Amino acid sequence: MSLKSGEIIQGTVSKITKYGAFIKLSDGKTGLCHISEISNDYVKDINTYLKEGQEVKVKILNIKDDNKMELSIKQASKNSSNDKKHKSNTYKKPKQSFENMLSDFLKSSDEKLKGINERTKRY
Repeated sequence: MSLKSGEIIQGTVSKITKYGAFIKLSDGKTGLCHISEISNDYVKDINTYLKEGQEVKVKILNIKDDNKMELSIKQASKNSSNDKKHKSNTYKKPKQSFENMLSDFLKSSDEKLKGINERTKRY
């Protein structure tokens, strides 16, 4: 079975280190998933995300000349950073019009100013 960069395949976590996790792939080869490629969130301790023997889906980022593979769990997941960027660019119509929000703001600020002025007149 010939593996190529960009493929998404199943693997098993074989070893966890402080800098990443070694993943054994279905063809018997092992690759490294760096700590920065485990999750979109900040990963302080890999053991909170992965356990040895756990099945994971990984994306092959690069295969070097010496057959060392760079892998990514976060790019293989459906919730990649590209999906999040796309969602943040969508426009949501406000519940109130700008004019209504402005008039509500002016009313509340007038009420607050009246309260402040009354308190300052007392002293």
